[in-house]
Parts: sequence; structure tokens; C-alpha cells
Amino acid sequence: MRGQLYIIAAPSGAGKTSLVKALHEHLNGIAVSVSHTTRAMRPGEENGVHYHFVDHAYFERMVADGEFLEHARVFDNFYGTAKSSVECNLAAGLDVILEIDWQGAQQVRAAFPEALGIFILPPAREVLETRLCGRGQDDSQIIARRMRDATTEMQHYAEFDFLLINDVFEDALRELACIFRANRARIERSAARHARLIKDLLA
Repeated sequence: MRGQLYIIAAPSGAGKTSLVKALHEHLNGIAVSVSHTTRAMRPGEENGVHYHFVDHAYFERMVADGEFLEHARVFDNFYGTAKSSVECNLAAGLDVILEIDWQGAQQVRAAFPEALGIFILPPAREVLETRLCGRGQDDSQIIARRMRDATTEMQHYAEFDFLLINDVFEDALRELACIFRANRARIERSAARHARLIKDLLA
């Protein structure tokens, strides 16, 4: 049975990465796509785990060779999702999560209309700004720009299939897991997974 492709998007600081990490630990059968990026590696990050860190020339070669399912420029750096790893995991029956922005989501939907989109919002604008400031990695000008970009990102929430508010983390995680469980119970997926049982029951 082929896996399901999920697109999860959110403004920077909404807690998307933390939710996806917790979901991956909470549910089996999930693969989180590792994007390529030209941005510098941050403290605590590991190449091939958080991102595939590449230079601009390498990224541009991948674009020219058509290796990306989607790619976009964000905060003066480039990000892209390689087609090969996504297809491999879907074919293996894994549900694949893409953590991308609204621009990438539009590109993926064009190639995979069956992909399901989930948008995550913060509980308040003030909370979002506090989370961005709490990282301690950016100066005030960068935070101000991230807030402007977050507003642009959030304007596209209606293009997605599901909307979650990340106020209480455990509640948001529970809702996110429910989306995955409910989709796995859809007739076409559940019947394929339990084909032998159904055959025996109807014999």
C-alpha cells in the first residue's frame, strides 16, 4: 500500500518542527523529508538529519537537473525537497511529511494533487513574537522581518485541508495525530491494509 503525502506549513515560530518531531516519535510508519538548503548550519544541527546543507552552486545544479519536487527562496536562502527520497518512502508505504512554506505547498500540490495540507497557527500574534525573540539567535531587525514574513505566510492558511492552533502543545499534537489516524482509516487505505482479514470475514 502506497503511503500518504502530507504538507505541513506554519509561520516561523509557530512550533511546526517540534510538533512534527513529536508526531514522528508518537506514530509509526512516518518519514519526515529532509530538505536541502543553502543556509548556514545552526548550533546543534546535523547535516543529513535536520537538512542537507549544500552551497548555492550545488543547489542550482539540482534545480537545473530537475531533482526537486519543490524549491523556494526564504530569508535570502534556498530550500528544496528532492523527488527521489519522497517517492522512495511513499512506495515503501510510509506516510511522508514535508515541512515547507506556502510556495512549496503550491508546487507540491501541482505534482501531487492527492497530498493533504495541514497549516499550524500560533494562538496569538504576541505569542509568535515572543517565541521568535526567545530563540536568542536573531537581532531585532531580523525578528521584525520574520514577523512581516509570518503575516504573509499566515494569509495562505485557507489553501490547506486542516488548520491547527498550537496553543497547548499536547492538545495540538493530539489533534495532529488524529488527522493521520483518521486518514489511515479511510476505506481505500484501511481496506488495502486489512485485505486478508476482510477476505476471511467475507468468505
